[in-house]
Amino acid sequence: MPIEIKELHIKVNVRGKGEEDNTSTIEGDEAPEIDREELIAECVEQVLEIIKMKVER
Repeated sequence: MPIEIKELHIKVNVRGKGEEDNTSTIEGDEAPEIDREELIAECVEQVLEIIKMKVER
């Protein structure tokens, strides 16, 4: 069964080279490591949940 995506929301923050990020409160070694596999798994889980909710309607 094909899936049709009718809405897609993308939010991007763009900074030029050399610009400082004034929104970050974590500095240096305190920054958390981003686990790509965990992040991808969480995204997939959320997308599947949204699809499940739309199918139940």
